[in-house]
Amino acid sequence: MSDPHRRRTLRLRTRVTLFFSLTALVASLGLAVVTYAVSRSFLIDQRQQTARTQAFANAKNVRDQLLLEERFEILDLRTESGGFPLLVLDGVPFALPQYPVEAFPVELLLVVGQGDSAQQRFEYEGKPYVAVGVNMPAVDAQYVEAFPMESTERNLRLIAIALLVGSGVTMIIAGFLGWWASRRLLRPLSRVSEAAGEIATGGLDARMQPENDPDLDRLARSFNDMADAVQTRIEREARFASDVSHELRSPITALTAAVEVLDGRRDDLPDRTQQALDVVVSQVRRFDHMVMDLLELSRIDAGSTELHREEVDLRELLPRIAQRYGFGDVPVEIDARMPALARIDKLRFERIVANLLENAREHGGGPIRVAVEPQGRSGVVLSVDDAGPGVARGERSRIFERFARGSAARHRVGTGLGLSLVAEHAHAHNGEAWVEDRPGGGARFRVSFAEVY
Repeated sequence: MSDPHRRRTLRLRTRVTLFFSLTALVASLGLAVVTYAVSRSFLIDQRQQTARTQAFANAKNVRDQLLLEERFEILDLRTESGGFPLLVLDGVPFALPQYPVEAFPVELLLVVGQGDSAQQRFEYEGKPYVAVGVNMPAVDAQYVEAFPMESTERNLRLIAIALLVGSGVTMIIAGFLGWWASRRLLRPLSRVSEAAGEIATGGLDARMQPENDPDLDRLARSFNDMADAVQTRIEREARFASDVSHELRSPITALTAAVEVLDGRRDDLPDRTQQALDVVVSQVRRFDHMVMDLLELSRIDAGSTELHREEVDLRELLPRIAQRYGFGDVPVEIDARMPALARIDKLRFERIVANLLENAREHGGGPIRVAVEPQGRSGVVLSVDDAGPGVARGERSRIFERFARGSAARHRVGTGLGLSLVAEHAHAHNGEAWVEDRPGGGARFRVSFAEVY
């Protein structure tokens, strides 16, 4: 049973996949940031260098024309597409009509007006530019030209998008590689889990195949050694219980026969001897019953008892079993939806019913109802109600263990094996046994049988 207080965590395969994906994402984003920063610095520097070169070339042409001519038309100056110039001659600015002086950054104009050359990035009408100012003292003029940066910014955006897409693709590929790697790494663990599951369900001969990897092969060999040790110990204990039960059978049979002879002549014995004889008779019968149950459990553990299904009519079989074991007065109810015939192991079914009836008589105040109803598409559920105090919730799973007793049955006669046999026979039918509260008080023991029709 899982611990409800245990914190739920992601599966190991999911965690490995996430680790690969996040690691690749962080690495690719880091590389993308560095790449973008280097690319941005390079493209902007290159653009500014080109702007300076062209601005100084244009400024030289303007100076030469001013030295040769008295007039200069700003409209005649050829600039880069999208750019615009400004000429300050003897303190008088000359600019294009659509790009007035206010379009240029004031700080740059002040620096250039003081006799220095400079450059500055700025925005005009939402578009980026870089302006280069050149002082021309030979003609007492200053030349400023603005160059568009829009194509550079567009290229930077494309680079950023490409880097982000590349990071996403890298993360997806890394996640796939993580999933693939974790699947290969966890495949031996899956085989260990499957083998352990087979052992847990009774397949003690389940083993792992040798692995090619030395580390994994060591795991496989260790698991197989552990499985060998567990199988040897379980088989030794089962053989011991079977041998003891068989060895006890003969003296118990002789002892039972002797006690029955004494019990047949109890009228010839004194009263105190009769009381002692009653104790001996009850304990010998209990001992005999326990040995028979142990023999049956040892056969089940050894796998020597196979499931022999046959078609039976439960409407006839159930009352006959109840009558055979002295419970003929207990009501037997068969759901009207039940088919006429059911495929079950008749001997195992009889043992289940008999043990539940005897358990109700010994520990539950006596059985008051036996019922059978369909379950799902092809299963049935057997119910036996008693008039006892019920079973505490903390004991409902434990009472089906071997030699386990509920708190209400600790001081009563019984072997502690009846309900464990019920559970074993239920598992043989691909079903299970459990107990719940009966409406109105008492306990309701239920056993499911799968694929019976």
